[in-house]
Amino acid sequence: MLIVDDEKTMRQLLRIYLQQENYDIYEAENGQEAFEKVKRNDFDLMILDVMMPVMDGWKTLEVIREISDIPILMLTAKGTVQDKVTGFSSGADDYLVKPFDEAELVVRVRALLRRTNLNQSNDEIIKYNGIIINLTSREIFHEGIKLNLTQTEFDLLQVLVEHRGNVLSREQLVEKIWGLEFSGEDRTVDSHIKNLREKLSSLGFEKSIIKTVWGIGYKVE
Repeated sequence: MLIVDDEKTMRQLLRIYLQQENYDIYEAENGQEAFEKVKRNDFDLMILDVMMPVMDGWKTLEVIREISDIPILMLTAKGTVQDKVTGFSSGADDYLVKPFDEAELVVRVRALLRRTNLNQSNDEIIKYNGIIINLTSREIFHEGIKLNLTQTEFDLLQVLVEHRGNVLSREQLVEKIWGLEFSGEDRTVDSHIKNLREKLSSLGFEKSIIKTVWGIGYKVE
């Protein structure tokens, strides 16, 4: 995994925590360096600080999402709701506020990796309304066009399609996607749903393909 933080001591701390879990760690001290490394390497996960020189975390997240759907855990000293909305709206998969506990960091990293490395049978396919969801390659196509989704957006669409016709509450979606250990807000789901609707609409689908059931949650017909 790639750790991106301008503070050397923070990178060293994260390296110590994560190498104890037997992860291979690479580092970048700013967003531009991280972008260049992502272009050349196939990382499994990125831990990305927000406040950095040269290119801050928000801009780094934006440019990384243009070339990669790598799971990204945002790391910041800011913990406001607006910061979280900004991160999730820009394609972040999870969010951790400094100072953090080592155990929470490890749990969140494990959860992200587990979601992206689910053992699926060969070429397991789900078809829905012209959309082809390949669970093996974790790719989604419509009429031959690949829909570029983040890992979280993919998981959301998969879960909703697998339970089509049923309303899933925010709490149920959080449990199915982030797991019971998730300590964030269930409104996090709303930001990812908004992004998913926008991307589906780019393929000609109505945004209402994912319906809001007021007071409960979401569903697809």
